[in-house]
Amino acid sequence: MELKYVPTTCPYCGTGCGFNLVVKDGRATGIEPWHRAPVNSGKLCQKGRYAHEFIHSKDRLVKPLVRKNGQLVEASWEEALDLIAGKFMTFRPEEFACLSSAKVSNEDNYLMQKFSRAVLKTPNIDHCARLCHSSTVAGLAAVFGSGAMTNSIADLEESKCIFIIGSNTLEQHPLIGRRVMLAKKRGAKIIYADPRRTPTAKQADLYLSMYSGTDVALLNGLMHHIIEKGREDREFIGKRTKNYEAMKTVVMQEAYSLPEVSKITGVPEDNLKIAAEWIASSKPSALIYSMGITQHTVGVDNVRSTANLMLLTGNLGVPGGGVNPLRGQNNVQGACDMGCLPDVYPGYRKVADPETRRKMESLWGVSGLPEKPGTTVTELMEELAEGTSPVRCLYVMGENFMLSDPELNRVRKALEHLDFLVVQDIFLSETAKFADVVLPATCYAEEDGTQTSTERRVQRLRKALDPPGEAKADWRIICELAGRLGYGPQFSYPGEAEIFEEITKAVPQYGGISYGRLENPESLQWPCPDRSHPGTPILHTEKFATPDGLGEFSAVEWAPPAEVPDAQYPFILTTGRNIWHWHTGTMTRRSETLDSEVRTGWVELHPLDAEKLGIENREKVRVLSRRGEIEIPAMVTEDIKPGVVFIPFHFRECAANLLTSGALDPVAKIPEYKACAVRIEKIEPVEQKEPAEKKEPAEQKEGKP
Repeated sequence: MELKYVPTTCPYCGTGCGFNLVVKDGRATGIEPWHRAPVNSGKLCQKGRYAHEFIHSKDRLVKPLVRKNGQLVEASWEEALDLIAGKFMTFRPEEFACLSSAKVSNEDNYLMQKFSRAVLKTPNIDHCARLCHSSTVAGLAAVFGSGAMTNSIADLEESKCIFIIGSNTLEQHPLIGRRVMLAKKRGAKIIYADPRRTPTAKQADLYLSMYSGTDVALLNGLMHHIIEKGREDREFIGKRTKNYEAMKTVVMQEAYSLPEVSKITGVPEDNLKIAAEWIASSKPSALIYSMGITQHTVGVDNVRSTANLMLLTGNLGVPGGGVNPLRGQNNVQGACDMGCLPDVYPGYRKVADPETRRKMESLWGVSGLPEKPGTTVTELMEELAEGTSPVRCLYVMGENFMLSDPELNRVRKALEHLDFLVVQDIFLSETAKFADVVLPATCYAEEDGTQTSTERRVQRLRKALDPPGEAKADWRIICELAGRLGYGPQFSYPGEAEIFEEITKAVPQYGGISYGRLENPESLQWPCPDRSHPGTPILHTEKFATPDGLGEFSAVEWAPPAEVPDAQYPFILTTGRNIWHWHTGTMTRRSETLDSEVRTGWVELHPLDAEKLGIENREKVRVLSRRGEIEIPAMVTEDIKPGVVFIPFHFRECAANLLTSGALDPVAKIPEYKACAVRIEKIEPVEQKEPAEKKEPAEQKEGKP
């Protein structure tokens, strides 16, 4: 019997927990603590504890599939790759789009965007950060010069006050939630703002029960009170910021006085006052947010407002402070760092900059890189559905947009306008079922590489298993395709370490990181510009990453969601996650332990609303929006605000995204998952009528045939 313990990094949320994958006779049999892991010190949440269970699922993809006569049938790698290469040669650059993935390694993501730009010559490369944190990248970059989490997970314990808004941290990022609870144990005040009384709310010292989509009004109200009482950090504002007066002019309007903000948000005025005073009087204070802030048509404004509050109170560049966006998937940060966005190369250098383009052409040994930014995935789906997009060929790596994108009926329509769809994944996902070619890829346990957590921590993935059947690593598939298209020399890598070495030349923030350095001390936080640099746990300690080194206040006005309740659709729908499942359920619903805890979705509604509708707890109901409808069990609970309903988005049989709105933030192009209008209907039982007495036709009575 061969038994080994392989230290690696969790494939689920962006916390970046480490564990030992237990391998017995070539199969993953369990998870054991890795006490040296820098983020979690051996502790794990439910998903991490059972992260081995999906690996050997019977429906793992093990051979390429090619569509023949309308059916996906098994094919050889030679046939599948030759078919793809032959088809790719028939399209022009503007007819391609590529989707990378926040679930795969930095090395895989780096090569996917390189393949898109250097081989296909298309700028149309994007990934699911567009759906979760593109507003963070845009918003924080505008304020601080960097779109990343400013502080470290560990130094949350040093906070005196932690303000959590739009993040159910204890369910979505449990090991970060643990740090919050440790801070509370040491005396920190915990403030929580959300439309639902989540497990995080129940652990908070102060719960602000707000309506979804009122974040800017709430944040402006807190700042109004702080300035009105003279509690702003004037020294920090004077030395390290600009544009303060413009911001002050907006937030000091009567519209953002606490009585008015209370009317907009539904939060009692006294609670708003307490929150403002706790934040202003506690040094250091930290702010945590996630997709409850970002997934709005005003997502960028929401993000800028969180930054305003921390600038106002001088809580940046210090341990226990900062603006801390929590990434939802294991490698959202890394995929963005690698340049899997349509407007930036690796390291966030602008596609439109000629000097940057020349440097990338030199590094990659190619010419003719795209000169203009490409199309975002959300815009692409809209244009495809309307028949106005030039894109005819889509190459997808590890994305399941047939469950994760808004307006799923529109996404289905968009796919009908494609001539050729290639999907590489570990399972036949809802998206892969539409493909012309499906390529079997490896999961986290079957390849080496790196991923970058929400706190900018670059960590190793370590190969523990051989892939099932004929599955191949994503990076190897990309290299083989590049070779068939005439770019073999530019994609000839012996292994993942050599890809990472090229990454360090393309991404200045990773310049001092190497596989060797990631073995001891096992991780580094970027920026790490050279091999002697220790990494950067806290950003902006001396100056911001802006050209002049100053943090820039934003003058932000509150605006309601794109779609608000009315007589026909009287409820606000917001969506989110459950602690037992992750993203579109592709992995967790194939984990027996996790799936046995929560088998399907539900819609939460307040008892007052349920009573008006005559709906009982656990009764199956119909939820409808202007875009679709689903049938789903009701959960009647006082843990949600009256007039608001909540649906988790993991479950294909009652897909929340059949209902959600495709309205986009004008800057980040992120959809408004967190607020749209719906109605709820009882499903009336079908009456069973008595069968009518059978009568013979008149012709038969008359003796006719």
